[in-house]
Amino acid sequence: MLVLTRRPNQSIVIGRDVVITVLEVRGDQVRIGIKAPREVTVHREEVYAEIRRENQRAAGVRADDTALLPTEGQHEQ
Repeated sequence: MLVLTRRPNQSIVIGRDVVITVLEVRGDQVRIGIKAPREVTVHREEVYAEIRRENQRAAGVRADDTALLPTEGQHEQ
């Protein structure tokens, strides 16, 4: 994992198309803005995990078969 320090209004660029900007830091909360092409899906981690669980249930995938599913950084087609 790459760990970076940023201040409000500073950004991080991922690839050529994704820009993450720190908008505000308030106590232990950080507000960020994400600029990405429409074809790039962006989800909070807990939402993404729920989507995967629902997709697994719908496909009838057993818990021990989850190793066959794409992980972080891989795209589902």
